[in-house]
Amino acid sequence: MPKKVRPAKNGKEEGPVPCKQVKMEIAGGLSILNFDSPSGLFESLISPIKAETFFKEFWEQKPLLIQRDDPALATYYQSLFRLTDLKSLCGQGMYYGKDVNVCRCVSGKKKVLNKDGRAHFLQLRKDFDQKRATIQFHQPQRFKDELWRIQEKLECYFGSLVGSNVYITPGGSQGLPPHYDDVEVFILQLEGEKHWRLYSPTVPLAREYSVEAEDRIGTPTHEFTLKPGDLLYFPRGTIHQADTPPGLAHSTHVTISTYQNNSWGDFLLDTISGLVFDTAKEDVALRTGIPRQLLMQVETTAAATRRLSGFLRTLADRLEATKAPLSSDMKKDFVMNRLPPYCVGDGTELVTPGGKLPRLDSIVRLQFKDHIILTVGPDQDRSDEVQEKMVYVYHSLKNRRETHMMGNEEETESHGLRFPLSHVDALKQICNSSAICVKDLKLTTDEEKISLALSLWTECLIQVI
Repeated sequence: MPKKVRPAKNGKEEGPVPCKQVKMEIAGGLSILNFDSPSGLFESLISPIKAETFFKEFWEQKPLLIQRDDPALATYYQSLFRLTDLKSLCGQGMYYGKDVNVCRCVSGKKKVLNKDGRAHFLQLRKDFDQKRATIQFHQPQRFKDELWRIQEKLECYFGSLVGSNVYITPGGSQGLPPHYDDVEVFILQLEGEKHWRLYSPTVPLAREYSVEAEDRIGTPTHEFTLKPGDLLYFPRGTIHQADTPPGLAHSTHVTISTYQNNSWGDFLLDTISGLVFDTAKEDVALRTGIPRQLLMQVETTAAATRRLSGFLRTLADRLEATKAPLSSDMKKDFVMNRLPPYCVGDGTELVTPGGKLPRLDSIVRLQFKDHIILTVGPDQDRSDEVQEKMVYVYHSLKNRRETHMMGNEEETESHGLRFPLSHVDALKQICNSSAICVKDLKLTTDEEKISLALSLWTECLIQVI
């Protein structure tokens, strides 16, 4: 039974008490996970906990362990990734560092055992068996369809990138030292068993990864063993370590993670730069120079601090008054780097227009709504000072699954359309309605209405019904 420590009334810690633990059984014949909608998928993933309860009691607050006794679910989890999958994957060309890491925890430190260049299955298996090393496989959703299917739905649900790593550890071994991460973590136990120890965060909701020394983390607040079909959630900043118990062949689990750099602080940083740029175009006070030698001073003067405070109040007033979509690099980064919609085949049907052409009297509706964002920003094709604002419709239909979460910025490009700012209300109509007639779009001329509809249809973003 997992345990937690809570403060007593006198401020001292009292003994361990049971933490939230759920046992569940799934009736035979029911679908293992619900892929009908993003919310349905998440609810089925954490079942029997309800999403409302999860976000009220656990999200960013404390760990949740869901232990299940269901052979069908265990079999499904095992199908997501197996140790034996490595042989065929290595045949596709996997490389150390990029696709796989081989490591072991030795005396509280991570020892990396990677070779150079391409990873071969026989060498991986040798290090696994003889050196008792953990094999970490990066972003398996690039190759495993069911993980793509799950993570694509979760990206729609969270509105944030969702990555994953698989960890395969032999019996009586540990791959990583105690550490905490900068992401919200969902652990799915796939094969074998894994013994986990969780500790109180030293940095709640941490913004970076860090290894922690054993002598600094104290005693575990939770300790338990995961079996196939079990799920574990813990917030970013939670210190943790895990090992495969002796006597077992191996353990395989997948770590699904999200909400990296997705805090209010990140959103404020992203929003404020555009807000300052827009306000400075209208407010001459923001365009006046700072005092001479201000940058040479050791400390900022009280007068300068008061001036900055005044500007921040001006920006806050402007922010509350605006109704236009905020220019957001976070939005663009998300849609550029996320998974494309899940599909069977090569995905050409996603990016090939089909059905009837839209006309003025056509009823149209948005397709792939969860894969589209609307934002306003300066005209990126103009380099002069008088940059007109444009409205951008970005989408992820043409994103490449093979590069998801791999940090290949040079291989990442944005896909979408741009329109004059005068089109923003018409685009909001399409985004916010289940269906709309082209002639009812808030544009001046019929030609503009048809042109907008044709542009969206050509990009496979709307369909005629």
